[in-house]
This record gives sequence, structure tokens and C-alpha cells, in this order.
Amino acid sequence: MSQRSGYAPGVPCWVDLSSTDVEASVAFYGRVFGWRVETADDPAAGGYGQFTYDGKKVAGVGPVFAGDMPSAWNTYVATDDAAATADRVKNSGGTVVTEPMKVFDEGVMAVFQAPDQSYVSVWQPGEHKGAELVNEPVSFCWNELVTRDPAGAGRFCSAVFGWSPRPQETEGVRYTEWQAGDRSIAGMIEMSPDYPPRTPSHWMVYFAVADLDETVRTALEAGAAVLVDAMDSPPGRFAMFTDPQGASLSVIQLRETG
Repeated sequence: MSQRSGYAPGVPCWVDLSSTDVEASVAFYGRVFGWRVETADDPAAGGYGQFTYDGKKVAGVGPVFAGDMPSAWNTYVATDDAAATADRVKNSGGTVVTEPMKVFDEGVMAVFQAPDQSYVSVWQPGEHKGAELVNEPVSFCWNELVTRDPAGAGRFCSAVFGWSPRPQETEGVRYTEWQAGDRSIAGMIEMSPDYPPRTPSHWMVYFAVADLDETVRTALEAGAAVLVDAMDSPPGRFAMFTDPQGASLSVIQLRETG
């Protein structure tokens, strides 16, 4: 289902961009994805805004929390009890970076760091239910944990979110699909030696696009840098790049099914 009005607990429901230059990021994603932005008028919102496409909320954007933090795309997992999730994080070797906090009437958020050092957030919905458009150009369609410790990350994700692993191997590459019930909702892959040694474990966000080559070309013209050239995968051709502020993301032209 592409248009959404809510998410079951344990399903990634929202992504947002922490940017070192919000204005420049808004211009970049407006050019590449055709997104518009709606920014909260209340100063207490800290300059946070929401990207929209065709009138539907697709992602968030706001300034980094501290001046020395890099730009990054963040993944949020739906929960019906952020406080209980935080307790599970503490009991599973993780760290609660931001305790559950109410965001106006929108909902409750919390930020965690897993034992593999990756960061992930949760969202307990209020008025804001999550992304209103997914799995279609130009919205997020997949969230993937790229980790240096698959075993430790696996134990953590299962304990905190109740996910079940579905391991598989394609052309010698081991990959785990995380399932909530019988539905695959996220992925996990071990970080390859090609990554720079200091690259931490992290969640990668994939955005669906209608034309991969055109999207990458537009991104490069707008100042992006390619990390992974276009290549085939079972779901479709994909590429990875960093935006001009340094945030990494993947884009994928999904294969038609049915």
C-alpha cells in the first residue's frame, strides 16, 4: 500500500534529515525529488519542517542537534509505547540517547544507540501518523542496517522491536530481511571492507525513483557525490550518493511486479 494513514508497531514509519544547512538541503531535494517543504511557525519546533510530495508528507528535515554532528538521514520505527521500548533498549545493551519526549500533539519520539553503535529512533504517533506516501517515487521504500556487528545487531533488533530474521544469500552476499509477522519490513547487511575504516554502523534509507539514471544525473548536477554507481539487485537497479551536505542515501528504481 503506497498511501498510508498509520503503521503497525515495529514497522519503519518515518525518515528525516538532520542537516548542517537546512536551506541548502531543501533546495537540493526540491530539485532532485520535486519535494516542497512545510516548516513549523512555532520557534519551539527548532526549524523542523516536513517534505511533501503531491500534498503528502514523505520525510522530515531539521538542523543537526550540535554543530559538530554530520548531516544524516534517520530512520524511525513505529511503537505504541516509546517508554517501554526505551526500557527494552536499556535491557538489551543499548543506550537511550534521547529519552521519550512529547513533540507538541504530533506524538512521542526517542532516539537510541544500539550496541553496534548505529542510531535508530522510534515514533509513538499522535496527530502525526508517519509518512503518508511510501514505496512510490519519490518516497522512502526501504530501511537497511549496514552494520559491523550483524550478530549483535540482530539480537538487539529482535529484543527491542520483536523482529524475526530471514537470512538469505545472493551471489555470495549474506543479507537479512527483518520481518514483523510474515511481512519483510527492513534489512540488514554486514558492512563491506570497501567502506572507510571509521564509518560507523548506520541505517541507510532507500528512496524509490521512476528513473534511476535521470535521478543520479540530476543529483550530481546539484552537487551530490556518487558512493556506489548504478547496479542491479533483486528489487531493482539502485545507486548510493551523498548529498551536498554529506548525508548518504540510496535511490532505487523498483522492478514492476504483478
